[in-house]
Amino acid sequence: MGFEEVRSSRVEGWAGIRSLIRRKQVDSDRPRAAGGGHHQLAKHLSVPQLVAIGVGSTIGAGVYVLIGTVAREHAGPALTISFLIAGIAAALSAFCYAELASRCPSAGSAYHYSYICVGEGVAWLIGWALILEYTIGGSAVARGITPNLALFFGGPDGLPAFLARVHIPGLDVIGDPCAAVLCLIVTALLCLGIKESSFVQGIVTTANAFVMVFVIIAGGYIGFQTGWVGYAVSSGYFPYGVNGVLAGSATVFFAYIGFDSVASTAEEVKNPQRDLPMGIGMALSICCLLYMMVSAVVVGLVPYFAMDPDTPISTAFSRNGMQWAVYIVTSGAVLALCSTLLGSLLPQPRILMAMARDGLLPSFFSDVNRRTQVPVKSTILTGIMAAALAFFMDVSQLAGMVSVGTLLAFTIVAISILILRYVPPDEVPLPSSLQESIDSVSFYYNSQEEDGKCSKDDKSLVDDVEASSMSPLVIKELNHEKLNEQTRRKRAAWSIASVCIGVLILTTSASSAFLPTYPRYFACFIGGLFLLSGLVVLSLIDQDDARHNFGHTGGFICPFVPLLPICCILINSYLLVNLGSGTWARVSIWLLIGVFVYLFYGRRHSSLRDVIYVSTAHADAVYKTSAYVA
Repeated sequence: MGFEEVRSSRVEGWAGIRSLIRRKQVDSDRPRAAGGGHHQLAKHLSVPQLVAIGVGSTIGAGVYVLIGTVAREHAGPALTISFLIAGIAAALSAFCYAELASRCPSAGSAYHYSYICVGEGVAWLIGWALILEYTIGGSAVARGITPNLALFFGGPDGLPAFLARVHIPGLDVIGDPCAAVLCLIVTALLCLGIKESSFVQGIVTTANAFVMVFVIIAGGYIGFQTGWVGYAVSSGYFPYGVNGVLAGSATVFFAYIGFDSVASTAEEVKNPQRDLPMGIGMALSICCLLYMMVSAVVVGLVPYFAMDPDTPISTAFSRNGMQWAVYIVTSGAVLALCSTLLGSLLPQPRILMAMARDGLLPSFFSDVNRRTQVPVKSTILTGIMAAALAFFMDVSQLAGMVSVGTLLAFTIVAISILILRYVPPDEVPLPSSLQESIDSVSFYYNSQEEDGKCSKDDKSLVDDVEASSMSPLVIKELNHEKLNEQTRRKRAAWSIASVCIGVLILTTSASSAFLPTYPRYFACFIGGLFLLSGLVVLSLIDQDDARHNFGHTGGFICPFVPLLPICCILINSYLLVNLGSGTWARVSIWLLIGVFVYLFYGRRHSSLRDVIYVSTAHADAVYKTSAYVA
């Protein structure tokens, strides 16, 4: 009796571990038809709408505030170089996103990709972290609109009474009705449909772009009139040296966060293989160009050490006799924040929907409205949560938590590219209802491997297989090639693991200033050794042939693999490690809650809990056999 209990506990424990690494199939017509139960999202988006969503989600008020702080403390007149370096670093992630978005065009973004390539456990944590990111991000943006909007009413106390911030004595918090109302208005807009919300996003983003173009043209005119005093400082173009420029680029990197929201709308794109890569690439390019041009103008109007850290652009114009331009710049800040709020609340309902489709969350979140073809229930719940948080909390101190979700997503997407290229999933989950067909095909292939023969009846069940005419010698040769392929996949898997371990050791030790010098250098050496060895092995071995037919083919292909994804992993991991202990302590609490939710609900209700994994090469034969038997 005791032996049976021990054995059952071991089996249950092993099943729990296996649940963390089980992977789902790339969405296709067959599993969608078989799964049923949910309506599809409306396919209304094309490249212009995707660019509007990407630019609107990326260019927030940061460009109106961030350039002052970074120029004063880090980069000086070389702020433009910092934006360029940060843009190149963001492009590394954009390349990875573009390939996965075109190959796996379904809702869920990084959660969806990691579920396909890495496993259920990692996918859950990524999805759970993204929920936190979009909720806090949207609330923080909404509260940031209030003081900017108040400037149009004469100052901080100029807003109408029903919108003005109010102190709540019992709770000792500052309530922000304006922020809550804005969240609810955006939620209502998103419920109308993706076509309507993307149209409004396009209008707001275009208006904000015109404001930035005004800053560039008007600021350029002033600069030529005054002689670009900001570039004539005695300390030169690099007052803080190269290290200052790099530190500035690490800071402004977060100004590029937001283009990944394009990938979250993949299921609503008319032609995802073509439009998604173009939308991501064009959005990031436009953002980088606008950032660089605005920063180049502003740091030339005012010496970097005299820039206002809170309102650098407005102050630069007012000091040059253009006080009226302050209202235009403030309008741009408000428009940018409204556009970012829309971009923050758009992806979260789709991630909740994707997780609910996979059974990891209640089916309530996966419901798609028949008329508007958007997840209305998830959108309403998301909006109410964001509105409540924006009303009751000053979430500025939680801003670092927004970056954790994005950087984790960027990192796992780069890892997914390596997995896709070198060790793509070679098994697909099939429903247990096909057990009879699976057994039939399995028996057929096993007997074929033994003696190279098959009956005519078997061949009629799997007519796409031609191995029945092969001689035992040919089959022995095929088995030898299969063995070599398994060896290659093992080497590639260990190399990818070596890269990840090396990056973790290297970034952690390099950022640990409390460590003594020599142990720190030794740890960096060990981490670098793991990283380089993994990179070298991946560069020398062949990529998997199955990568050519993984998911939807014919889309964008990420260049310079494995170097580009590994650089992306290294940069994002370094930024993650340097977010600070306070940020990680708060995020850890949220992730710990997610672990309990997964253990007590997600793992038990996952759509993969009763599936049977079958070789990708045999999946079609199983479906044909099931049709034949039926």
